[in-house]
Amino acid sequence: MEGDLGQPGLGLSDENKSILFNEVSIVFNGAASLRLESGLKDAIRHNTTGTKHVLDLAVEMKNLASFVHLSTAFCHCEFDTLDETIYPSPANPEDVMRAVEWMDDHTLEIITPRLLGPHPNCYTYSKRLAESLVSQYANRIPISVARPSIVTPSFKEPVPGWVDSLNGPVGVIVAGGKGVIRSVLCSPDYEAEVVPVDIAINALILIAWKRTIINVDVMDDPVPCYNISKGDIVHLNWGEVLAKGKRYAYEYPFDAGLWYPNGSMRTNKLMHYFIVFWLQVVPAYLIDGIMVLARQKTFMVRVQKRIAVGMEVLQYFTMRGWNFKIENTKALINGLNEEDMNKFYISNTEIDIEKYMIQVLLGARQYCMKEPLANLDRARFHLKLLYWLNMVTQVLFGFFLLWVFVRAFDSFKFLLDSSTSSFTNVPIIGSLIPK
Repeated sequence: MEGDLGQPGLGLSDENKSILFNEVSIVFNGAASLRLESGLKDAIRHNTTGTKHVLDLAVEMKNLASFVHLSTAFCHCEFDTLDETIYPSPANPEDVMRAVEWMDDHTLEIITPRLLGPHPNCYTYSKRLAESLVSQYANRIPISVARPSIVTPSFKEPVPGWVDSLNGPVGVIVAGGKGVIRSVLCSPDYEAEVVPVDIAINALILIAWKRTIINVDVMDDPVPCYNISKGDIVHLNWGEVLAKGKRYAYEYPFDAGLWYPNGSMRTNKLMHYFIVFWLQVVPAYLIDGIMVLARQKTFMVRVQKRIAVGMEVLQYFTMRGWNFKIENTKALINGLNEEDMNKFYISNTEIDIEKYMIQVLLGARQYCMKEPLANLDRARFHLKLLYWLNMVTQVLFGFFLLWVFVRAFDSFKFLLDSSTSSFTNVPIIGSLIPK
């Protein structure tokens, strides 16, 4: 059914509404704007007001047994440890929704930093307000809140490594594998809080099922919350992700890379921006300059600007440590028979990180970049050429620096000799200079 999150009733026809009211028993509220760089008005309209419109429809559903609201594990940024519970809202969501409708863009831009507080962007703020809004409907409909962390390519289904978006880590993997990204602001010692997409979806299905069988009278929390992440099931930090990713990126390289993929993580912002300027921005302008001379369409500067925006948003999540409690999520398989446990696997499956990393790389290669595995040999040959080009460039650059140093030393020595000969004629000072 076609609809619009920004419209009351989602802009649905009366006929479609009637179908929903009479036939739907489970709602997964996952519609949202995922643009982390969106302004406050767009984020609130899609992620908070849009959620209210879905909730208002759900209230009218006669057979509703479970309403699962899809939030994010990063919507409570001031907490390094996130428990599976609803937290107080920093503002009344109704007030914020009204404000963005009547305020002009200039006024909203001025007050946005004050409203966001600890939030790095309008997306996490709008999702936090949506959680508070959802909890207000807890006495009217059976609600649960699901908070996935960073979603990565599939573990098993529909096929290992499946992915259809360059958002998040996959975009970084592709850009790094093609030599476009040379430096990433990231602390290697922090845990990589990620979850494969099929495991996250299995958890959502189990959350919907669990809410339908919970006895409301014995519920500890009127709004059950579930943090969907790796938690303590697998221990993997960002440093290990980079090391394994680079190793397998050399074994299964991307096709037509721009440069040899040897980027690194850094925690020093000054050094990071220095590397980005000289090894990403400057080459981008040189490549586009060559394209202009060849009368071809430019693209590298535009790509680097998009990468800069994405990395600016992502670095907030990679430069901090997170501890997501997942006891409620792990307990979802309690009461399942063996067949259902294997079908809706979440925490009861063995995960081989080495194998999974290969699946992620090959998935990004095939499903996002449309590069068939048949051209792997060609890509490996191209990677060898890039390696030697990188080595030659480094050697030549080293000789250039040495030449600059020698010339600078000669110039300094000439200036020193000149100044010394001048000082010999100065009374008193001249007598102190050895002849």
